[in-house]
Amino acid sequence: MLTRALTCLLLLGLLSLPVAEAQRVRTSISASAVNRSAAKPPKRRMTSDRLREAAIKAGPLRPTFDQSHRRNFPDPKTRPQRPRPGAYPWHFDITATYFYIGERATKNNPVPNTASSWDSAWDDNYGGFDDPNPANRDPRTYAPLGFTPQLNPFYIALPYNDIDKGGPKPEAARVIPWYRHFKDGKYESVCRGTWVQIYYNGRYCFAQWEDCGPFNTDDWEYVFLGKRPRNKSNKCAGIDISPAVRDYLGIKGGTATVHWRFVDFHLVPGGPWARYGKDNPFINPELKRAIFKFQKRHNIITTDRRKP
Repeated sequence: MLTRALTCLLLLGLLSLPVAEAQRVRTSISASAVNRSAAKPPKRRMTSDRLREAAIKAGPLRPTFDQSHRRNFPDPKTRPQRPRPGAYPWHFDITATYFYIGERATKNNPVPNTASSWDSAWDDNYGGFDDPNPANRDPRTYAPLGFTPQLNPFYIALPYNDIDKGGPKPEAARVIPWYRHFKDGKYESVCRGTWVQIYYNGRYCFAQWEDCGPFNTDDWEYVFLGKRPRNKSNKCAGIDISPAVRDYLGIKGGTATVHWRFVDFHLVPGGPWARYGKDNPFINPELKRAIFKFQKRHNIITTDRRKP
């Protein structure tokens, strides 16, 4: 309605202009409309194999925009956001604890973090000890000092694993929204590498799901259906965050209350989470999520049913 009213006012204004001036305005408006329509590329069709080849040939994806300097984002709980395809419902007021690759077993952390639920050599593949001491981390990139991380230092854990020794869990296909799009091998997790958006005190951070916890690995009702975490330890902790996530958000101490939600990779903006890691689709164009973002960005439709 507002657009229609503005259009009417504009037309009335044109009627009051001299003929030559009105023509110039009409030409300018038409050119603007053409530019807007040209901003989105026309649909292209190709096979999944050709799509994969094109995405890999194009190389690493360049982030579309970077607002990581902002510290005044409104709280999504008090100022709800407009729904967007690829952005999932928020989990509000969740206790976050931090963990790190290479962490040894303790009373409050009975399982060491030298391996993850999906990577038996997690610390080796990362390339070193993800020292949680802020003095031993780069304040600009939030990565540990002394080596270049081979995996994304912006990682989290959630209390669900979609696979077990027998393959996919029975509820996985039913409750995981992106299951059918990314499922491939019987023992390949569709949760690993998924991106989450975390809000804390005016800042947004983006990170990848790379381990299962805290404490549980089967709390799908909380992770996917929005119920409260089943865990009652550590203030009912429902998400583990890495030192990079902790420091970027400015969290002090061992716990904090955050909001988080899943987001499809094509909605993830630029930031320090786009710098490192062979598991990071910003860096590795061969990953499925990188290919999917390339497909969205270039408006490509696949002509077969095979997954990219």
